[in-house]
Amino acid sequence: MKLFEPATFRGVELRNRIVVSPMGMYSAENGYVTPFHLVHYGQFAMGGAGLVYVEQTSVSRPGRITNGDPGLWEDGQIEGMAAIARGIKAHGAKAAIQINHGGRKSGQQRAFRGNGPLTDRDREMGEESWQARGPSDRPLGEGWPTPEPLTPDGLVGVRDAFVAACRRAVLAGFDVIELHMAHGYLLQSFLSPLANFRTDDYGGGLENRMRFPLEVARAVRAALPSATPLFVRISATDWIDGGWEIEDSVIFARELKALGVDLVDCSTGGNLVAGATNSNLKRGPAYQAPFAAQVKREAGIATGAVGMIRTPDLAEKLLQDGDADLIYLARQMLYDPYWARHAAEHFGLTGDFEDWPEQYGWWLAKWGGALRAAGETL
Repeated sequence: MKLFEPATFRGVELRNRIVVSPMGMYSAENGYVTPFHLVHYGQFAMGGAGLVYVEQTSVSRPGRITNGDPGLWEDGQIEGMAAIARGIKAHGAKAAIQINHGGRKSGQQRAFRGNGPLTDRDREMGEESWQARGPSDRPLGEGWPTPEPLTPDGLVGVRDAFVAACRRAVLAGFDVIELHMAHGYLLQSFLSPLANFRTDDYGGGLENRMRFPLEVARAVRAALPSATPLFVRISATDWIDGGWEIEDSVIFARELKALGVDLVDCSTGGNLVAGATNSNLKRGPAYQAPFAAQVKREAGIATGAVGMIRTPDLAEKLLQDGDADLIYLARQMLYDPYWARHAAEHFGLTGDFEDWPEQYGWWLAKWGGALRAAGETL
């Protein structure tokens, strides 16, 4: 089964090709992780995944998407992240972290409190508000605050903040670093013509719109140890007419590969435009996988497939068909953190909980035997 074959990127070998995708939990305190995060991420490693991501982590305080986002903008935040990385690796998985700047989406509500612009009620509850920044002064959509365009000096500052955060991530013990260039956040908003209306060298045609994200990728790659893989998450399409398209993603992926990026994690969407909707988006099982397949085929770079990949059979088929190199699962992992171990059982690779953590496997094997003796099924 290809799903359970090891995968190697630079100096890092994953025990299988099952990845727990980064998912915002909005539960940090002033940018610092909490005991919630230790439990949350540890369960996925115990569940058998090969690579476990820590959610998007901010490069600066004003780069947070919400008040609940973790950060690596100061050295004091390293210790908490290091504890998470140690916990993940103690159970056989590798630890990844996604580094991000929220851009014009910065300063919004925690997702489970509305996922929109902060309101007076949010501020009365103690939520801090701040000035969002972006490539241009175009708000995300109707009712959203107007971002402040980044100056040339501001761009240098953001680039250096990405580098510093990635260096701290390495010090914290993360095996894989990913740059978030998707979902309408800062780096993706430079790429998309729906958000970038600059008239300098960082706006206009595709080459100019790619310039700043590529500068960040180049600087980060140069700062990382040569054995540390660098991944990038992209929105392969905006799903909005006149926006970023898959053909742009292929060109961008070629440029990323030339800079030493090791894998492109292919998500989609995330931008908003007043009066426009994601009219071209139809969700369904593996609905984003064709974009990973096209980027892999045409850009010649490893890809990760994501998006409603719920069953082991579907995950295996995507790998067997050559559509992707890694399979990213998000909400499915929240529903079943032990998805990887259940997938191994589904394929008959294990049978009596022998590959589970021994503290669990001993009890479960006895329980399974008792169930079978009683004529019950697991």
